[in-house]
Amino acid sequence: MSLPLTHPDLRALLAATLAATPSAGAVICLCAAWCGTCRAFEPGFRQAALAHPGLAFRWLDVEDEADALGDLDIETFPTLVIGAANGAPRFAGPVPPQPAQIGRLLHSLGL
Repeated sequence: MSLPLTHPDLRALLAATLAATPSAGAVICLCAAWCGTCRAFEPGFRQAALAHPGLAFRWLDVEDEADALGDLDIETFPTLVIGAANGAPRFAGPVPPQPAQIGRLLHSLGL
């Protein structure tokens, strides 16, 4: 289930990420340490970060950093949040745990 792009906590999460790493946009993976799918996805996420150095990539454990999520309810892992440089959300929802999906999604969003 996708997250509403107008959710204020989604915008706050993107703003905080971009404030820490100013860039052309942000890609945040919402995950959990206990999730085997997330652990398997992480190396590909890290590779995508290397392939897209102009974007800020953030791996966010939903339990360790619960305060950063506000009222966002994450039901499916991995969930990606992608935003433009101005903090406007462009995508927020679960993705198949295949690292190539990140590049295709970024391309489709023009990032």
